Amino acid sequence: MHRLIPIGAALVAALAIPAAAEQTNGQMATDFRLTDASGKTVQLSDFKGKTVVLEWNNPGCPFVQRHYQGNMQKTQAAAKAGGVVWLTINSGAPGKQGHMTGAEAQEWVGAQKATPAHYLLDPRGVVGKGYAAKTTPHMYIIDAAGVLRYQGGIDDKPAARVDEMGSARNHVLAALNEMKAGKPVSVAQSTPYGCSVKYAE
Repeated sequence: MHRLIPIGAALVAALAIPAAAEQTNGQMATDFRLTDASGKTVQLSDFKGKTVVLEWNNPGCPFVQRHYQGNMQKTQAAAKAGGVVWLTINSGAPGKQGHMTGAEAQEWVGAQKATPAHYLLDPRGVVGKGYAAKTTPHMYIIDAAGVLRYQGGIDDKPAARVDEMGSARNHVLAALNEMKAGKPVSVAQSTPYGCSVKYAE
């Protein structure tokens, strides 16, 4: 069962999170529990004390495919080198574009040479809706205290082709570098772009 609970609160029954739910920068990110592609249960609050990046993913989305031609892998590697925990989340519903079984997700991650700490499966869309994840990719950064510090697009170039990227500003890496330096995140929120998350009806 998927659960969404405030970090630090006692476990409660699964919540029916409305699609309009939002996460607010500067406030505690909502905790959640999901199963990863290998069948392991993963809870966000288990990583308290470390910075966490959330990446919404749909392998069938052209925007995701563009970033996985090297940009997303480089961003993951740089984050990992800085001690950041990277969680990739798939909220695609069964029968919808991008939905994968655990075995399919493991195969895809290997083929892409991606390095998330976990590839999490959210087929009911409970966590995606709880975070108001709108697109793939849609990125969130949570600091070591569990506070949301960034949400939005991975960069400032909403294009589906690599040759359209130009000199894109990687908002995720910029935010992580600023946080590591003890500075406020200069761009804490941006408009996410990509394919719509293929939630269950």
